[in-house]
Amino acid sequence: MEYTQEMKNRLKRIEGQVRGVLRMLEEEKECKDVITQLSAARSAIDRTIGVIVGTNLEQCLRDQIEKGEYEGQNLVQEAVNLLVKSR
Repeated sequence: MEYTQEMKNRLKRIEGQVRGVLRMLEEEKECKDVITQLSAARSAIDRTIGVIVGTNLEQCLRDQIEKGEYEGQNLVQEAVNLLVKSR
C-alpha cells in the first residue's frame, strides 16, 4: 500500500488538533470546548480511516484485475471488516 501525501497531511492536521486539545487542558478550558475539539479530531480520524481503506481497496482490486485473479467480494468484505473494527 502506498500512503499518499494527502493521507499524511490529514494525519498532520489531526496531530495539530490533538496538540491543541492538550494546550486547552493546560489552559484549563471549559470541558464542553475540549470535548468539541476531541470530537472533531475523532471525526477527522474516522474520515482518514475511510480514505486509507478505500484507497487500499481500489489498489487491491486493480492489482487483482491486472493479474486475472479478481476476487472482489473477499476484498470488499475485508474492507468492511476493517471499517467495522475501527469503530
